[in-house]
Amino acid sequence: MEHRDLLSGLVRLHVLHHASEQEIYGQWMIEELAHHRYRFSPGTLYPMLHKMQRDGYLTCREERHGRSVRKLYRITDLGREGLVLAKKRVREFTGEAMIHE
Repeated sequence: MEHRDLLSGLVRLHVLHHASEQEIYGQWMIEELAHHRYRFSPGTLYPMLHKMQRDGYLTCREERHGRSVRKLYRITDLGREGLVLAKKRVREFTGEAMIHE
């Protein structure tokens, strides 16, 4: 993905948004992000999810399907606070950017 460092914050917001609506898992999130033209490999997305969990933005539970285990992520209260703040800041930026086009 071009400009990965610049856009990684937006990807995290996508993750929080979807994790606030329902439990998510890595492969589903990779496919969802692809709809928005973000290309992430499991080797990039999974460490991001793990860090968001360590930082307190997501919780994780495991669900067994035979021999495989799927990690399901959900937003935390801290994640909701961060998402609300980020949405406010994105709206502010979008309004400013539209004025200066």
